[in-house]
Amino acid sequence: MSRPFRVTFVHPCIGKRPGARYLRTWQMEPLPVAVLAGLTPKGVERRFYDDRLEAIPFDEPTDLVAISTEVYTARRAYQIASAYRRRGVPVVLGGFHATLLPEEAMRFGESVVAGEAEDLWAQVVDDYRAGTPGKLYQAGQPSDLTRAVPDRSIYAHKHYLPIGLVEAGRGCPFTCEFCAIQSFHRGGYRRRPVEAVVAELKEVRDKSRLIFFVDDNIVGDPKTSRELLEALIPLKLRWVSQGSINAALDPDLLDLLRRSGCEGLLIGFESMDARNLQQMNKRVNLAQADFERAMTNLRNAKLRVYGTFVFGYDQDTPASFEASYDFAVRHGLYLCGFNHLLPMPGTPLYARFEAEGRLRFDRWWLDPEYRYNTLAFHPKGMRAEDLEAACMDIRRRFYGLRSTLRRAMHPVNRQDWTFFQAFFALNLLHRVEVVQRHALPLGDPLDRMPLLEAVR
Repeated sequence: MSRPFRVTFVHPCIGKRPGARYLRTWQMEPLPVAVLAGLTPKGVERRFYDDRLEAIPFDEPTDLVAISTEVYTARRAYQIASAYRRRGVPVVLGGFHATLLPEEAMRFGESVVAGEAEDLWAQVVDDYRAGTPGKLYQAGQPSDLTRAVPDRSIYAHKHYLPIGLVEAGRGCPFTCEFCAIQSFHRGGYRRRPVEAVVAELKEVRDKSRLIFFVDDNIVGDPKTSRELLEALIPLKLRWVSQGSINAALDPDLLDLLRRSGCEGLLIGFESMDARNLQQMNKRVNLAQADFERAMTNLRNAKLRVYGTFVFGYDQDTPASFEASYDFAVRHGLYLCGFNHLLPMPGTPLYARFEAEGRLRFDRWWLDPEYRYNTLAFHPKGMRAEDLEAACMDIRRRFYGLRSTLRRAMHPVNRQDWTFFQAFFALNLLHRVEVVQRHALPLGDPLDRMPLLEAVR
C-alpha cells in the first residue's frame, strides 16, 4: 500500500535576534493556515509548524511545503523556502506578498498561488501528486467564501492565546493610498454567508474567551453588517474587530454593535490633518471628519477604541505628533498604534514614491540592512531619523505610567472589570514590545546561506 502524500504548512516569523527568544506577545492562531488545511484534499497527510513557536524540522520527510507570505515575513519565508529546496523539497508560496509580487515570489519557490486560495489549493495539491505542477496559479474572480471553512485541528498543541479568530468578510470598500488590502482585493468587499459565520462561532466560542473578527472592516457594508450583527445577538459573544469611522457616526449601528457583543473596534484615524487625509485618499475620514463627535458616540455606546495613526505624509511636522498624542490620551484610547508610513509593494503609495525617487531601499523587505521601525522612504517635512525617533518617543509616552493611569480612569475603560484588568496587562505588553521590536532584523540573521533561486 502506497503512503499518503505529505504537505507541510509553515507560518514564518517576522525576524529574530541572535541569541534571543522570539517575541511571544501576540501569538494568535494564523487563520490562513487553518483555511488551507480545510481546503486540502482528503487522504493527504498534513503537518504544520509555526516559526514563532518552534524549530522547523527541515529534515522531516515531506512531499510539499506551503508558506503564506506577508511583506514583513517575506525574507524569512524565502529563507525557509531555500532550506527546504536545498533538501529537494518543492515549495509553494502564497499570501498577500506573493500576490502583490508574484514575479519575486517565483524566484524562491517552485510554484506561486496569486490571489485567494479557495478555488486553487486543491488543484495545486492534485497537480503535485500527479507530478505535473504549474509555476503560477492565478486566481480569477473572487473566490466562493462558502468554501473558506477553517480546520482548526491543525493548531493542536500550539498553545495560542485563547482568542478565537473568525472571518466574516474580506476586503474594504475604501482605497487608501498606503493600504495593501485595497491592492490585494482591488477595493472590493464581500461577506461570508451569515449562517456559515454563525455555525463557525458556535464551534469556536466554548474554547475562546474573546472572538476577534479578522475582517479588515467589519462595518464595510452597513446593510450586510446589520444582518450579521442581528444574528450575533442570540449567541451572547464578546468580540472585537476592525472598522471604519463611519460606524461611529451612525447611532443605530453603534447600538446594534453593542447589543451583538462588540467590546471594541480598531479604528484608523491616521492623521489629524485634513491635507494628509486628502493625500492618502482616506475618503471616509474626510467625509466623516468629526473625530470628536465620533469619540463621544463611541463612548456613549460603551465601545473601547484601539486607534491608529500614521506619520510621514507631506504635511507632518513635530507638532503632528503632539496633536495625535493629545487626542489619544484625552479620549482614553484603550490602545493606540503610532506608526510611520511604510510603502508596501503593490500599493499606489509605493508606485508614487518610486516615481518620485523617494525610496531609501531597493525592496526594503529583502534588504539585510533594513530593521523594524526603519523609515523606508525620504519624508518631506522632517528628516527620516527625526521621524523615526518621534514615533518611538510617542509610543513610549503613550504606554508610559502617567498616560496609562490617566487612560485607565476613562469611564469606557473601567466600566467592565475583565477589560479593566486586561487594560493594564495589554498596555504593559505594548510598552515592552515597543522596545523589543525596535530595530528587529527581518528574517533570521544567523541564516547566512544565500537565498536559493528557482531555475526559470
